[in-house]
Amino acid sequence: MPPKRTSAAADVRFPVSPSGGGDVLEVRFHGRGGMGAVVASQLLAQAAFLEGRWAQSFPFFGVERRGAPVTAFARIAAKPVEARTNVYEPDLVVVLDASLLKGRAYLDGLRPGGTVVANAAGASIPWESTYAVDATTIALEEGLGSRSVPIVNTAMVGALAAADVVRLDSVLAAIDALVPSKRDANKRAAERAFHAVRRLAAPEVRA
Repeated sequence: MPPKRTSAAADVRFPVSPSGGGDVLEVRFHGRGGMGAVVASQLLAQAAFLEGRWAQSFPFFGVERRGAPVTAFARIAAKPVEARTNVYEPDLVVVLDASLLKGRAYLDGLRPGGTVVANAAGASIPWESTYAVDATTIALEEGLGSRSVPIVNTAMVGALAAADVVRLDSVLAAIDALVPSKRDANKRAAERAFHAVRRLAAPEVRA
């Protein structure tokens, strides 16, 4: 049974939908080992599943070491999708570590009209539709991870609820289902990020 809808409302709403009139929302997560990018994709898929939708999540298996770049993917749709490949043309890019915003690699393949949601405070992102939340501060204040490797996955998925990708109550239920420890702190992190996410100023367009 889908979770009951909560009365909470985000301070900023930015509905994200499949680009180009498609039926499948494709999401790519960029993080570093230990920050929880893979679990973030699983939480998003679980929250969508609890809402009665089809979802899949999976990581890109590269170098597996703490602090190394990690990529994970999710697809959400109303009915099953046969695709099992990596997400090369995402509708939504989620960046869990601000250091990964250097350069433009995280924007590779992002569809026109797509959206970036980043763990960043005051970052400049060369994309029109960009949103940021200081998930690192939230995670540290809630005792999630360490200053060198904050665990920001639950905060970032909470921010995605403000994008209407899934509902906040579904995210909280997914945390109960998949997160084995510090559930209350992780749920607070998700709720705080849901309210704290903000739109970044559009970049200047140079001729």
